[in-house]
Order: sequence, then C-alpha cells, then structure tokens
Amino acid sequence: MKLSTNFVKDYIDIDVDVKQLAEDMTRVGNEYDSAGKLINATKLIIGKIIECVDHPDSDHLHLCKVDIGKEVLNIVCGAPNARKGLKVIVAQNGAELPEKTIKKGMIRGQESNGMLCSIAELGLEHKFLKPEDKDGIAELGEDAVIGEDPIKYLGLNDDVIDFELTANRGDLLSVLGMAYEIGAIYDKTVKTVDLSHKEYGKDLNESFKTEVKTDNCKLLLVKKVENVEIKESPSFIKNRLIASGIRPINNVVDISNYVMLELGQPLHFYDADRLGKKLVVRMAEKGEKLTTLDNIERTLDDSDIVIADSTHGVGLAGVMGGLETEVENDTKNIIIESAIFDSVKIRLTSKKILRSEASNRFEKGLDPNRTYMAIERACTLLEKYANGKVVTGIVKYDKTDNKEKEINLEFKNVNDVLGTTISQKEILDVFRKLGFSYSVKGDIVTVKVPTRRLDISIKEDLIEEVSRIYGVDNIQGKLPVVPMKKGTFDKTQREIRNKMIALGLNETLTYVLINDKEVHKFTLDEFEELKLLDPITEDRNTLRYTIIPSLLKIYEYNNARGQKDISIFEIGKGFYKKGEIYGEDTKLCCLMTGKYSIGLNHTNNVDFYTIKGVVEEILNYLGYEGRYSFIKQEMPKEIHPGQSAYINVNGTDVGIIGKLHPNVSKEDIYVFEINLDELFKKKVGKMKYKEISKFPSVKKDVAFLINKKVVSKDIEKVIKNSGGSILSDIEVFDVYTGKNIDENKKSIAYSLNFIDNKKTLTDEEVNNLLEKIIKNVCDKFGAELRK
Repeated sequence: MKLSTNFVKDYIDIDVDVKQLAEDMTRVGNEYDSAGKLINATKLIIGKIIECVDHPDSDHLHLCKVDIGKEVLNIVCGAPNARKGLKVIVAQNGAELPEKTIKKGMIRGQESNGMLCSIAELGLEHKFLKPEDKDGIAELGEDAVIGEDPIKYLGLNDDVIDFELTANRGDLLSVLGMAYEIGAIYDKTVKTVDLSHKEYGKDLNESFKTEVKTDNCKLLLVKKVENVEIKESPSFIKNRLIASGIRPINNVVDISNYVMLELGQPLHFYDADRLGKKLVVRMAEKGEKLTTLDNIERTLDDSDIVIADSTHGVGLAGVMGGLETEVENDTKNIIIESAIFDSVKIRLTSKKILRSEASNRFEKGLDPNRTYMAIERACTLLEKYANGKVVTGIVKYDKTDNKEKEINLEFKNVNDVLGTTISQKEILDVFRKLGFSYSVKGDIVTVKVPTRRLDISIKEDLIEEVSRIYGVDNIQGKLPVVPMKKGTFDKTQREIRNKMIALGLNETLTYVLINDKEVHKFTLDEFEELKLLDPITEDRNTLRYTIIPSLLKIYEYNNARGQKDISIFEIGKGFYKKGEIYGEDTKLCCLMTGKYSIGLNHTNNVDFYTIKGVVEEILNYLGYEGRYSFIKQEMPKEIHPGQSAYINVNGTDVGIIGKLHPNVSKEDIYVFEINLDELFKKKVGKMKYKEISKFPSVKKDVAFLINKKVVSKDIEKVIKNSGGSILSDIEVFDVYTGKNIDENKKSIAYSLNFIDNKKTLTDEEVNNLLEKIIKNVCDKFGAELRK
C-alpha cells in the first residue's frame, strides 16, 4: 500500500516528517519498505526563456537566456520545443536529479549554467508519462511564478510511504483507514467524507433491476449517473493516483480508482447504454467464455463469480470488467456497482486471471458501511468533476450484518496478558483514540468495534490494540511470576542425532513440502497425499510422506557442484491421510554415496553393508540388539530389488534399506529410513553391559560355495546356533560371483570371532567348533567349503 501524505492530509491534520511518520506507524505494527519524496530532485526553479537562438556549431541545440527571478542564466538546450516566452523547469548548477547531477560547463564552445528539464527527467515512472513528457522540456502554464518551486506548482510535492501490511489489516488499504490509524497515534480527529450530491428524475428501481443467484455475493449496490463528460482529471486527482502507483486515464476511470484508494472499496463503472436494464450476479458455467478489459478471452469455471446482464457475462466480479461494457470516450451514462464478494472465490479467480489493487481488497474483506459510502462518494465526484446528473435512488441487495461488534473486557485481563500496570484511564484513552465507543460498568468495559475493523472479534484483539497504541516500548520488562513445575524432556532424538554424527554423517534440515509427483515414491504404503490449497510454488505443493525425496534433492544439489562423497541424515516428519485419519510420523532417514571415512586417512566406497552397519549401530545403541532382522520382500520400484531389505523389529517392519534403482540414479546411492514412532512402540528394558573378557579371542575365516537363492541371514543363523556361546561375532567380509564359480552359485566369506570369558581357548576347541559349523552349513544348504 503506497500512502500519499497529501492524500491522507485531506482527512487528518498532521505536520510530521515522512520518515518520522513511517517510524511511528512501524511502532504500532505497520512496517514499511520505503519512505521519501515522490520527486527526488533538488535545486529546481521556475524560469522563463527570454531569448532563444540557434547554436552556431549545432543543427539542433539552442542558446537560451532564462530568467529565474534572481538572475538570468545562459543554458544550452537541445529540446525541439524550446522557444522564447516559454516558462520552464530549470535545474540549477549542482542540482541532483534521479539519474544525474547538473554542473555548469561548456557545450560546443558555449557556456551552459544548468539544464531545462522534461517531466521524464524528474524521475516519474515510465507508465505515468505522456509522449510530450519525454520528447521535450516541460511547458508550464502562464500562472507559473518565476523563481518559485516547479514541483510544488505541478502538485508533485508529495511524500510517499510504501507499507508492507499484515494480511489481517484490510482496513489500512485505504487512505481513510490510514487516517484513523495515524489519528490514534497522534490523537487527531479524522474528518468526515463529503458525500453530498443532488439526485434527479424517477427512482432507479423503476427502470433497473438486480438479481443475485449466489451466496458468494452478500451485498450489491447500484446507482446511475447520466450525461457525464469524459475528459482529463483535475490535477489533484491525477497526482494522488500517481503517488499511489496508479496511472491516470480519464476523469471517470480515475474517480473509480480514487474512491477505491480513498475508502478501500473497489467500484466498477459500466457503460449503461451497453449494459441494459438488469445486472445479475451468478457463478460462471464451466467453460463459459468472457473477454475482459485487457482484450483477452478467458475460459471460466464454476468457481468464478460473474457479473452478467440479462443474457451473458459482462465482467469477472472483483477482478476485472468485461470489454463489452467498458467506459469509453463517447460514454454518456454510467451504472456504478459497489459490492462485497466472497474473498476466497475472488482470491482463486485473481490467481488465474490477474492480481490487482481491487482483488487485493476483496481478498482481505470489506466493510459493508464503506460499500454504501463509496458509491455515494463516486456520485459526488462524478457530479463535481464530470458534470454528471445522479439518478434518484439506489438498487440494493443486502444480506450483511453491518452492526458494530460489542466485546466485554475486564481491565484486569489487559494487565494480566500484557504483564503491565496500565491504568483504566489509559486503557479507555486508547479506545477513544482508535475511535471505538465504549461503556464502563464496574471493572468491565464494553467496547463497540466499528465495522471497518474486521480484524477485531475477541477480547484478545482489544488487548493487542491497547498494547499497540499505548506503545510496546512503554511497557516495562519484568520476569513473570507464575507457578512452575518440573517438566520432562525426551532425549532420545538428540541421542540418535549425536550417534549419527559420531558415525561420521552430516545432519540436514529440509523442507517438508515436495512436489506431488514425488510423494508416493520410495514406499508401497497406501495413503492419500496432503496437498496445499494455495502453494507458493508447484515444486512444493504437497506434504511429504517419506524423507528420501528430500535427501535426494540435497544429493543432487551437491553432486551438481562436484561433491561426490555424501553421507547425510535427517530426523523429520512424514505426513499422511489414511481413510479419515490425518497423521504424521517421526522418521530417521539417511543417504550415503561415494567414499565413507572409517578412520584417519582411511576411506571405503559406500556399499550396502556400509549403510547396513549404520542401521545396526543405531538399533544396537537404542537397545534392540538381537531383536531386529533384515527381510527380503517386494520393494518400491525406486529401490534396487537385489540390494535392499525391510528393517524388521520383533516381527514388525519399521523401515527400509537399500540401493536406489538404476532407473532413479546411475550412481551408487544407498538410503535407509526408520519410522521412529513405530520403532519406539517396541519397548526396551534397561541396557545390560558385559565385562570385557580378560582372555584373548580367536578369529577364523571360512568361505562357502552356495546356491545364489540362499540368503546370508539364514546361513548366519545356522553358524550362530552351531557356534554356541563362545562365538561372539559373525561378519560377512566378501561375496564373490566371478570366474571359476558356477553361474548359479556364489561365494560368501565369513569372519568368525571366538572368545570365552572364563579361560583361554585352545586351538583344538576352536577347530572342533569350526568343523561343526562347516558340517551343519553344508548339510543344511548343500554348500561346499571353498578352499
């Protein structure tokens, strides 16, 4: 919202520097992006060309003598319209213009002590300029006084504050709303709006009808103004529009925009002779066509609100009018529409068509009383500046509740919430400054909230108003005095995080929003995705179910920048809808690729067993040692079927581990994901620790030739059962399917560790046990000992 200080001064008497005003507005919660003059130029003065001759060494330059009141300046000028007797804008020596600094000097051998300026050189945006504003120097009127300020003469001596307003303060999208806010800050009274005009002829209700066919329109007002004269707007209207960022067009269109800025209520003007005798508000039919003011044919759907005549659509409610009923230079009679439409519907339509000043106001919500005020104000200005004749009566459809809200508030509540000792008098003074009427009974104040403040509906909103206007800076900070009790803190996630970092992985924190095309990847679970109704970008329009796509994005980002060795993890949320149940799970996800450090200056290429070891370390650390297994079953199509498994704890799948399928990535990328909420349902007892044996261990390696269909897990069970209590550890250290081996077989090599806590093992004991292991494995699986 760009606020013209000249505009707001029409309704409130203030004499404050623009920077101070902006800071004071920020103090009550209304931030701004910029604050300064509309025209940033210095040392400008009105002058008169008293002599203009051709430059002797140029075919387009002129030598001008310019009277600026206190002296006559010699200025070389190249503008084609420079001539004797013309009153002009003179930039004196040292003048600062938006794109240059003016200095006296010599131009082709002739002295020049300044510059004659065009309007374009003053720094106005290109959209506000006419061709003559760019092609030649500005030609001021005969009433321009030599030696005076040309910016003030042009009415462009305005200050502008560009506010970044919060979504709930739709009332501040108007000059009048800003006036009430400023009045509360400086304790100033806001002036009334002039709505006076005459009306002529028969009541409009006799000749014009409206029909509302949708609940998405709560208020529709129509008035008619006849015999308008289309011409240029008065300077003050044009200048206020320019300061507010809107391009002036003609007096009728400009009045529509002026009232919208002034009161916050968008209006639409129709050429009455093209519209007919009826205005209908309805929902569009799916596939309905409408050509809007920008001469583009739009295809609508049943979520769009349409303004129609008796037969077809003539405008998109709250967004853009139709080309067919546009006000043009030959328009004589005007139908004015002032309405309130459903804010959500307007938002959806404006996203498809065009976000505009009007749609922005409809989206935030409108005050019904301002809807009435705006249509009367438009009639006043059309009568005054377009010589229009206002037809008697107003056609209206009104289903709004325009009563002021009454909210009861205990004075004690204010201080309890804010932690202050603000007196009753000071609290009531805030409501007075805001323009809220009130009555007091004992310790309770009943506040009547004006309809313009749609953001206030509960007592906490009133307390916020007290804190804003009283001044947050005036509230003394103090420690709260409240009952306290000892809380609890779940350290498990922090311990998992620390353990993962200790294993050499880096933690990431990614967006929970992903593209809807990715949400069903890396899982076979059935669920309904949770899509945002209004995503900022289509790349992030759905809440994720699994974290794997998020980590894959991190990998792709780093890989594109030459980082090939990536070991990352994240503890985050996955979201879902299953049936009528909405839920979320906490998950631990990990991605590893490239080289993985296993010690000082020692790295290995990441493979399935590397990431499996990380999973085992975490599960063992959490107390699930001996209770988990890795089960081979159907996998998601994004996971390699030959290098993957489900992580199973006590008979329940709690996660997945595996290599990404080559269709997903040609690189060797390994991932695992564990549903921590599901895992923690499996209770663990207190951790038991065994004393490290004082006696040496014995390590033996053994390799078996075995059918490819046999999985290592089954072999390990047989080895464990055969080895008994002194077999402390089994580790696969090699899998081979190369030359000199039957194509239907594979070689699996195991490292076996034997130890007894009570004595030193003899070779005979270990060898006897090893022979038993070999025999049992060969008998069970038809294996052969590989030598």
